[in-house]
Amino acid sequence: MKIARRALLAMPSAAPALAQAWPSAPIRLIVPFAPGGTTDLVARMVATPLAERLGVAIAVENRAGAGATVGSLMAAQAAPDGLTLVMSNIASHGIGPSLYPNIRYDAVRDFTHVALLISNPSVFVANPRAGITNLAELAAQHRARPQGLDMASSGAGSSNHMLIVRIGQMLGREINHIPFRGAGPAMTAVIAGQVPLMSDSLPSAASHIRQGSVRPIAMSSEARHPAFPDVPTMREQGFDIVSTTWFGLSGPAGMPAPVVERLSRELRAILSGSDIRARFAELGGTPGQMSPAEYTEFVRREVAEWAPLVRASGATPD
Repeated sequence: MKIARRALLAMPSAAPALAQAWPSAPIRLIVPFAPGGTTDLVARMVATPLAERLGVAIAVENRAGAGATVGSLMAAQAAPDGLTLVMSNIASHGIGPSLYPNIRYDAVRDFTHVALLISNPSVFVANPRAGITNLAELAAQHRARPQGLDMASSGAGSSNHMLIVRIGQMLGREINHIPFRGAGPAMTAVIAGQVPLMSDSLPSAASHIRQGSVRPIAMSSEARHPAFPDVPTMREQGFDIVSTTWFGLSGPAGMPAPVVERLSRELRAILSGSDIRARFAELGGTPGQMSPAEYTEFVRREVAEWAPLVRASGATPD
């Protein structure tokens, strides 16, 4: 479905004047997941220094639902004045277009993609009382239980959902996916023992792993992650899976070029700073370094690459 644009787009003289005055009001940053997950963490890490550099407040607004597509649609439908931004991510802009047959936006055409902020692997974690310390024990319990194992994720359509589908395919039996409205609520359920396992992005799981609230059992990185060298990869444990999750900053299609260039410049400065690089490294993430054009092309490739994988998986929104 084609997104309807406001009258601002039809006014050629509006863009230069708008860009010159921008930002003229507080900025709304939509996080299409619940508080507490990686998307939310990264948004708040970046929003604070970006607000300081721009001289206006940035209000982070969590709008969860439908694999991050609800909040993303809100951003796509907003005025392209640079005052509404969204945390684009692998769920909403990589997997979602193939997973949701009635999605109401085009992940490339209906957005102005500004910058890749961070990429990171995923990690499988277990409640310490679940008796699962590695993938072999996960497989054994899954086979032994008549109904199989339950495994949480931040929501249907996330890359972590796809990892659950993938591991079930390799085990020859579907794992029961338990979707939540964000990684924070899902992690709370695992810590409480309501769900034994979770597939999560490393940044949102890192503090819980360090605190011992959950036990890491496998990492989706190519090699062991330097922040968690004791956690074996999935490949090490006999499962040929490598997966990276990503998060970026985007806005509605048609944002004025000077506004996009200013945002890109400020974000490059923030992401190259030693403080945020250290914080990202502690969480297990790598800062992005892409121009708006490069990030747009990256999103285009992700949509194309995930489409056949989603179809082959047979996954559907839960």
